[in-house]
Amino acid sequence: MKIEEVFAYLCVSDTAAAIDFYQRAFGVSEKFRLTEPGGRIGHAELAFGPMTVMLCDEFPEFGIRSATTIGATPVSIHLHVDNADHMIEQAVRAGATLEREAQDAFHGERSGVVRDPFGHRWLIGHHIEDVSTDEMQRRYTGMPGGGETRPG
Repeated sequence: MKIEEVFAYLCVSDTAAAIDFYQRAFGVSEKFRLTEPGGRIGHAELAFGPMTVMLCDEFPEFGIRSATTIGATPVSIHLHVDNADHMIEQAVRAGATLEREAQDAFHGERSGVVRDPFGHRWLIGHHIEDVSTDEMQRRYTGMPGGGETRPG
């Protein structure tokens, strides 16, 4: 048995609005959507380059609730791009909230963080230098707090 793929599957409070936002913020394309007669979107797929992110509206009858409804998200999605500063700026113009401006990080990436209008947190970064695992650990340990207070 082997794993062939893994997909992020986001529940949002308004899938149609989320699709529009992700298209404007990240330049993704909609692959398809499945809509119930009453208008609720049960499943949609977006192409993030060669990767797929799945979306759906809330289904409280099955315990499926959005980050907006629960007031938090325990997951951050890392979007690796060719220009983090530009993508962050584009996402903010589209309606995301800037949580952390892009900055060079100890692990060899320039990255920042935005929160989309649907409560999901996106780390957006690009490669700036090759860093060995040992060097990354040395830098992490040398950070204020020994790296203990610095989330992804």
